[in-house]
Amino acid sequence: MSILKRIHLKGFRSIKEMDLELRPLNVLIGANGAGKSNLVAYFKMLNEMMGRRLQQFIANTGRAQANLHFGPKCTPQMESTLEFEVKNGVDIYTMRLFHAAGDTLFFAEETLAFLSDGWVGKPMTVSLGAGHQETRIGDKAQEGDTVAKVFRHILNHCRVFHFYDTSLTARVRQSCFVGDNRFLMSDAGNLAAMLYRWKTAPEDSAYQRIVRTIRQVAPFFDDFELEPEDPRKTDILLKWRHRESDSVFGPHQLSDGTLRVICLIALLLQPDDELPDLIVVDEPELGLHPYALHVIASLVQAAAQHAQVLISTQSSTFLDSFEPEHIIVVERQNEASVFARLGTDHLETWLEEYSLGEAWEKNVIGGGPI
Repeated sequence: MSILKRIHLKGFRSIKEMDLELRPLNVLIGANGAGKSNLVAYFKMLNEMMGRRLQQFIANTGRAQANLHFGPKCTPQMESTLEFEVKNGVDIYTMRLFHAAGDTLFFAEETLAFLSDGWVGKPMTVSLGAGHQETRIGDKAQEGDTVAKVFRHILNHCRVFHFYDTSLTARVRQSCFVGDNRFLMSDAGNLAAMLYRWKTAPEDSAYQRIVRTIRQVAPFFDDFELEPEDPRKTDILLKWRHRESDSVFGPHQLSDGTLRVICLIALLLQPDDELPDLIVVDEPELGLHPYALHVIASLVQAAAQHAQVLISTQSSTFLDSFEPEHIIVVERQNEASVFARLGTDHLETWLEEYSLGEAWEKNVIGGGPI
């Protein structure tokens, strides 16, 4: 597993300039509008970029002016550098996007580099050129370049998940193709197909762990009823059974909160070798009962033993389940987002009487509206 050790980001939305060290478990806290979701959005942009949908992402998010710090007149380009710790050194990805005609962004620079452990010279660097609209990592990997192949794998395994949409038209409530089961989608739109694969695998311990954990937070839940249902056996729906009934229920009969917690449990309890290298989740606490929050927090900590996790939260109850060293405080200073590791020198006395969440509520650790 690769670990994202450091991210340098400049000129993206509210982030004027950020140089942030990341650890296996990272919890962002801050007031509304501080900029937590903008860091999450940056990783979402990477997801779309690796799918060769960067221009679509830009168009769907208000064009370039909405993604550049105070617009292109103030910030004509954005820059980012990602440093990944790998088995025998450090992989470095750098990109610089500049504002172009049509209010969009093009690559002014895109480079890959590898710095071997113990090497004192310049890193081995591969330039992907300039002036292109979509990343050339995939193209370079197809040509057989070893460094590009490594980066394609690393960046494809940094994934953002959002389970906000639980409306009746949400994809997770609809039928999906049973064969769409390579990895869990960002909105869990293929959750039924994933659960069906895990359930029918020769070793189904992950599926059983998921079901047992759902029962902890939803005692009425018995099990899923997962079978391809159309005549050609190509589509599957997230059906389930109630412990007090012989009837089979559909996904539209799950509450929003229950459906979200099912998605989170499936994400965090999937087989260890299927976990993304980096899991990013924005405000997982939405609609969850306090007991469910503690269960999800424990799953986050367990998942961080096998993958890197970055989450943002507004919940002091959720925050209580973590340690000070996990916390990144996000604040707005001079109209720019500032990210900083929580300093613990002054916290010992406070934490003798208050929990971490209570200290946050009292504005002791920063990240508040004041």
